[in-house]
Amino acid sequence: MDVDPRRYEHVTINEDDIHDVVLSYLVHNCFKETVESLTTCTGMKQPAGCLEDMEKRKRIFHFALEGNALKAIDLTEELAPDLLEKNSDLHFDLLSLHFVKLVCSRRCTEALEFAQSKLAPFGKEYVGKLEDFMALLAYEEPEKSPMFHLLSLDYRQLVADSLNRAILAHANQPSHSALERLIQQMMVVRQLLSQEHGKDTFLPFSLRDFLKS
Repeated sequence: MDVDPRRYEHVTINEDDIHDVVLSYLVHNCFKETVESLTTCTGMKQPAGCLEDMEKRKRIFHFALEGNALKAIDLTEELAPDLLEKNSDLHFDLLSLHFVKLVCSRRCTEALEFAQSKLAPFGKEYVGKLEDFMALLAYEEPEKSPMFHLLSLDYRQLVADSLNRAILAHANQPSHSALERLIQQMMVVRQLLSQEHGKDTFLPFSLRDFLKS
């Protein structure tokens, strides 16, 4: 059984808190125009340097999402000079996007040279990941290879999201929006309640069903 909504209808939530949660999500995801509209309509104060930072992060995010990783790396080094130097996993993943772009463009010789000069120096702990990418070169149609997911938008999205969070953390800002953290906390609470009271007491949490309730 689920929790009866009538049990929490009497709970009052401060409207300013809701605005803060929404603003956090918009800033995190670089919705600049919507941030401007929200702050204008509600009279909220924008975080210092908020719009300028969002514009830079938005450009970096979209370059990574489009597979233009070298441009994303250049802009990241301008915005957060030592970030990639301290985060080898993220740096490798960004460079891998460029490798994939070369493979998709059928520039296999250039891709091989890039892997040897830019990816191989990351060391032994990256051999497994490097082998996965190098396997793409063995197929005339890489999109039909067992490693086809490395060519997907989902993979670029994953890397772009990781980069965005890392840039935020580098600037001493939350790496996840308040809305994400609230949903994560809700799921953990439901899991703990199920463990404490029995699996049949609380159904598995579904955000889609919750929004419809």
